[in-house]
Amino acid sequence: MNTRLIAPLTGILFVVLAIAAFLVSGETPGTDDSRREIISYYLDNDSEVAISGALLALASVALAFFLGALRQALRAAAGDEGGLSTVVLLGGLMIIVGASIFAGLAFTLGDAADELPASAVLTLNALNSDLFFPVAVGIAVFNLGLGLAVLRHRGLPRPLGWVALVIGIAGLTPAGFFAFLATGIVIVWVSVVLAQRSSVSETPPAAIPD
Repeated sequence: MNTRLIAPLTGILFVVLAIAAFLVSGETPGTDDSRREIISYYLDNDSEVAISGALLALASVALAFFLGALRQALRAAAGDEGGLSTVVLLGGLMIIVGASIFAGLAFTLGDAADELPASAVLTLNALNSDLFFPVAVGIAVFNLGLGLAVLRHRGLPRPLGWVALVIGIAGLTPAGFFAFLATGIVIVWVSVVLAQRSSVSETPPAAIPD
């Protein structure tokens, strides 16, 4: 088994787990839904919401390993400078923090909604609905740093750099939700490129005929 493939492929694992988390929970209530609708949702879907939180937490673990592989690739291309690779890492860590917050809120709502007062459920739901700035900032920083790093130092395909740059700019606008979705595509793209390189580097040299 090529162990060098594990770290790059954790990017794909992150995306798969994140998608699974959203599919399991479905559309959660918004802040404009009625008090009765919000409380009923968490009482009726407690297991699904808790599982969704656990999946999102696991996705955050996978993203951490992917960031390690990505930073190594960017630093190798940037030589000893490595400034932009650090920006990419910081942006990714902010995504992890934001996703972990959502994971904790979801698990709490799924696990304890029937034991909490209605006001607490409403407060947690509001946070689960609107506490998106940590993820949004992380998305913008990650993509802007990645785009600039690739366009300046290569290391990854230039088209990927341009796409990441556009997504990073979009992340600073009201189109931030679409930037979040598009970031999953970028992460899968990077994972495939890094995995292919790892596979090639592990290919044994051809035997030299006598």
